[in-house]
Amino acid sequence: MTSSFNKIYQYSIQKPEEFWKDISEDIHWYKKPSKILNKANPPFYKWFEDGVTNTCYNAIDVHIDKGNGDKTALIYDSPITNKKAKFTFNELREKISKFAGALDNQGVKKGDRVIIYMPMIPEAVIAMLACGRIGAIHSVVFGGFASNELASRIDDSKAKILITASCGFEPGRTVEYRPLVDGALKLANHKVGKVIFFQREGHEVNLNSPLEIDWEEALVNAKDKDCIEIGANDFAYILYTSGTTGIPKGIVRDIGGHIVALKWTMKNIYNIDENDVWWSASDIGWIVGHSYIVYAPLFKGCTTVLFEGKPVGTPDAGVFWRIISEYKIKSLFTAPTAFRAIKKEDPDGKFFSKYNLSSFESLFLAGERADPDTIKWAENLLNVPVIDHWWQTETSWAISSNCTGIEMQKTKYGSACKAVPGYDVKIIKPDHSIAKPNEMGDIVVKLPLPPGTFPTLWKADKRYEENYMTNYKGYYQTYDAGHIDEDGYIWIMSRTDDIINVAGHRLSTGAIEEVLSEHQSVAECAVLGIADKLKGQLPIGMVVLKSGVEKDNDTISKECIQMVRDKIGPVAAFKVVIVIKRLPKTRSGKILRGTIRKIADKEEYKMPATIDDPVILEEITQSLIENNILNK
Repeated sequence: MTSSFNKIYQYSIQKPEEFWKDISEDIHWYKKPSKILNKANPPFYKWFEDGVTNTCYNAIDVHIDKGNGDKTALIYDSPITNKKAKFTFNELREKISKFAGALDNQGVKKGDRVIIYMPMIPEAVIAMLACGRIGAIHSVVFGGFASNELASRIDDSKAKILITASCGFEPGRTVEYRPLVDGALKLANHKVGKVIFFQREGHEVNLNSPLEIDWEEALVNAKDKDCIEIGANDFAYILYTSGTTGIPKGIVRDIGGHIVALKWTMKNIYNIDENDVWWSASDIGWIVGHSYIVYAPLFKGCTTVLFEGKPVGTPDAGVFWRIISEYKIKSLFTAPTAFRAIKKEDPDGKFFSKYNLSSFESLFLAGERADPDTIKWAENLLNVPVIDHWWQTETSWAISSNCTGIEMQKTKYGSACKAVPGYDVKIIKPDHSIAKPNEMGDIVVKLPLPPGTFPTLWKADKRYEENYMTNYKGYYQTYDAGHIDEDGYIWIMSRTDDIINVAGHRLSTGAIEEVLSEHQSVAECAVLGIADKLKGQLPIGMVVLKSGVEKDNDTISKECIQMVRDKIGPVAAFKVVIVIKRLPKTRSGKILRGTIRKIADKEEYKMPATIDDPVILEEITQSLIENNILNK
């Protein structure tokens, strides 16, 4: 008997236009599309080409028109400032339509770009949706990003308006935005027309007229704006990712496919219904924040949580459990790093026992590969399914997952489950042949990509084609490496550049990390390949220990090395494990393996704009010196 998941998946691959036409009936169109997929100019495919809709209408107004205006749409919880607030769909529409009027007063029109450089506050969501209401294209930049990074995004987008705040808050420190914004405006060649500042209480800044205007002042004389009709292939937003050339890549999202796909995922992947409360613990500066704090849950009409805090330190390792308990969260989506941080601070789950999590049904992890040890720890603590799923900024929604709203699949620890309907995933080997089950290679997706993914890059069609669609003709190259097993489960082992070559043997750093994370004293780890004259590359491990570990570092290192020899074999030539205090990460939680490798190989490196704390790199360098890695 064919399972319902397999049947739906095969339908999506064999008859994609029929599949997505059916799904597109579930959103609001001013004009329904008559053409579902235009394949005339590959790889530039167009979904729902002649449809007309509006992002904000589908996120807010449609629910009010259905009689759900008094339902809570957004919950704001900031343990850093001790502020909480709830907004109904009616209240959000009032604020969004008024701010859309404020943007209109500043001359913002359909197609104009608006940069949003803000912390995790309701005004950031209001600004995003106000852009959607009047057809402006927003580009959210993580609040606190370096001035040169903000400037590069101003220049590339040719933004008309910059919306920011006086500051952001991190545990134990205030990030003043004013000097960062001033620096960016000086560096940028393109000059923005106006800067709108939201003043945070107790941290107000003086404004320089006539360029700058206060948020509240901007609302004076602003008239409510209705949603305008926008073509399905017009862009909702630009989200920049760091490019290997140093020039940021502007991922764009077309409006029609974005709404259709994201709304569908809420029920089919995450099993979320309209009356559920959903929480994505991420940041609006990242793709997870765009898709699953703001857009997907609001398209679905459920309640979404906006959290200004951290998994530990605001105030302790129990804050996630407090949020789930207080708001009766059904499902949480966050990064594995968050749970590793909680596990490190509270390995025995003492904080967990203080709260009632009876509403909680599932935990989804993405952003980095979730090691089996972290998944098992979370499963044992939460007693709910813990699901590792895989997706990218480019796709905006999951490529592979356990689709809990269709049919629950069994867990295979270390795998990101099966390809989601709409994605035809293959493994291609270096000789460009399709890999057999369990053979390692590059992970690719057969074109066309499904709706809601990126149709191109901002003002860079050639770069889009050359970067992603050229190495394997007819396929999108994900730049992840791994294998697919005989049951169709996808195993993401590493980024393509994290496959290391040890004396001719291709090894995945992810496989070695999986072994290290099983050590009872290890909270998190990273493995990287460093240059070696004899073997080409050699793997070294870096491990961070759980709180309260009494065993000495040398013993732990020896035990870790032996575990790798036992489970992967002598072929790995794994002989170095360094115990460190913390790993360098981006603000979204990704470990900066490439930067550590460049330090170890004595290569020049650029300080990553996204690093959460640059001092960590000095500590890493010192650890490499002490362990004779930099002296070779």
